[in-house]
Parts: sequence; C-alpha cells; structure tokens
Amino acid sequence: MILKASSVVCGMKKIKYYYNTHTLRYEKLITPLRVKLLRFFGFMSALLVSSAIVIYLYNRFIPKPTQLESDLKYKPMLENYKLLSGKVKALQDQMASLEKRDNDVYRSIFEANPLPDSARAKLIEKQQELDKVKGMSDDFLGKDIAAQLNNLDARMKYQFTSYGSIEKLIRNQDSKLASIPAIQPVSNKQLNRIASGFGMRIDPVYGTPKMHKGLDFTAPQGTPIYATGDGTISEAGYSEGGYGNHVLINHGYGYETLYGHMVRIKARQGQKVTRGEVIGWVGSTGKSTGPHCHYEVHINGNAVDPVYFFYNDLNAEQYDQLLKLAAMGSAKSFD
Repeated sequence: MILKASSVVCGMKKIKYYYNTHTLRYEKLITPLRVKLLRFFGFMSALLVSSAIVIYLYNRFIPKPTQLESDLKYKPMLENYKLLSGKVKALQDQMASLEKRDNDVYRSIFEANPLPDSARAKLIEKQQELDKVKGMSDDFLGKDIAAQLNNLDARMKYQFTSYGSIEKLIRNQDSKLASIPAIQPVSNKQLNRIASGFGMRIDPVYGTPKMHKGLDFTAPQGTPIYATGDGTISEAGYSEGGYGNHVLINHGYGYETLYGHMVRIKARQGQKVTRGEVIGWVGSTGKSTGPHCHYEVHINGNAVDPVYFFYNDLNAEQYDQLLKLAAMGSAKSFD
C-alpha cells in the first residue's frame, strides 16, 4: 500500500514525496516521461484550440481599423453609385423612347428608312448587382459609370444627327410635294381624253400584246402639254425608240415623267420647269397612229400607273370616274 504525502519545497523547486508502506519510508515521487509528454501535448492542443477560437471571435465580431475605414468609404460611394446609376437608367429609358419615336413616327411621316440598331451605339451592358459593388475599387466604379455615360453620350450625338436629317426632310417637304407629279399632262376637264390605260395592250403597229407603260391622252394636234411637277429637263429631243419628239423630266426624290409624240418641243435639256408649265404640244411623231400624248411616271426607274398621280386637279368624284375610265380604256394603245 502506498500513501501520498504532502509535497516539500526545497528552494524554488517543488518536490513531491510519498510514503512507501513496504519500505516504511518516504520516497521521492518521480513522474514518468510518457505522462509528462501527454500532459505537454494536451496543454499545447488546448492552447491552439483556444487561440483559434479567440482569433475567430476577434475577426468575426471586432472590426479592424482598415475594415472600419473601408466601410466608411464604401457607404457614401455606394449611395453615389446608386444615384448615378439611377440617373443613367432614366436617361437610357428616355433615349430608347426617342430612338423608337424617331423610327416609328418621324421617319415614317417623311418616308425615310428607319435607322438600323447597328448604326446606333450598342446598348449598355446589364448593370451589376449592388451587392457586388463593395468588392470594386474606386477606379473600377469610376470607369464603369464613365463607360455608361460615354455610351449614352454617343447615342445622344447620333440621335441629334438623326434629328438634323429629319429637319432637312421637313424643310424639303414643300419642295418634294411640288416635285411629285400630281396633275394631268393635258387639259382634260371633261375626263374624255384617256384612250388607253396602263398595262398589257395590243400594239397598234405589230398587233401583238405588249406592256403599255403609260397613259395615252388623245387631243388635237397643237394642244399644250404641261409639266406635271417641278423638275429639271433631262431629255428633250427626238427618240428613235418610238417616242418621237419627247421630253423626260427628272423631278428628284426618285420621280421621273416622260411625255411622248410631241409635234414640237418647247423645253430644253437642263431647263428647270414648274408644275403646269408648257413643255411642248401634242403631235403624232415617232411610232404613233394619231395625235396624242403618251405619258409615263417612273419611280426609282420603274414605270407605275400614272392614273394615281392626278389628285391635284381633280376632286374625289372626278378622280374615281377617271380611275374607271382608265381601267375601261381601249385594249389597243396609240403607240
């Protein structure tokens, strides 16, 4: 049996003794190395775990000075970013509305082609979520806002250019309206001078079906022929192609008119004429079977039915009657 005894302090070192009942003596208590090592490693483990817990709690709940400084900078920066982003978004919406109105309204009114999206500056990329802003530097935020504003500025400049072209269209509209063919080439108050209409007709010379690209107005030789719109004489002379003495007027905006088989031409090449001005007189020159004015309207080089361009000198009832007369005209043309 072993009985422990109290320890004795010798100098600065604490020595423990125990009473050995076998030897009936007090003997010195010696701790094995294995026990010492286990105690050491247990202490170190406890120390490391405690240190890790303390560091975690410190980092989790106690803000560092640099973090406090970052938060102080971040809050006003985030508010400014939100404010600027909101303004940019409002401007983007206004620009989108102006661009849509430009294409759908203004350019439609003046028969101008809409601007393709590729011609305008590309849309600004989708705004990043605000919770990601914190990770951005001041430089990145500044560049992001600057890029959006530069993009918007480019779109606005292009839009102003577009509106400038529309203003020119507005200023030119009066000129365009005066240039488009809008009256009959000969006086036809009784609506009885259209002898052959637009479309497939029997050629009076060869007796075969042939596309008749205009209207034939019968009238006594010497009847005045009028320019049907403002323009410039691009041809005035004799044609070997069948039109005889003829005049071709370039009205601009893609419109041209042709007047054939004149007995005499008054207009000269390069001359500017106005609607209603006499350019020649009815005759039967060229491939013609009688005095008449062969009249054509071309749009962008393609012949169209001239009957749809007489709205300036006819009321609604007369115009409707003329449409019917042109449709029922002779199956044989005069040229």
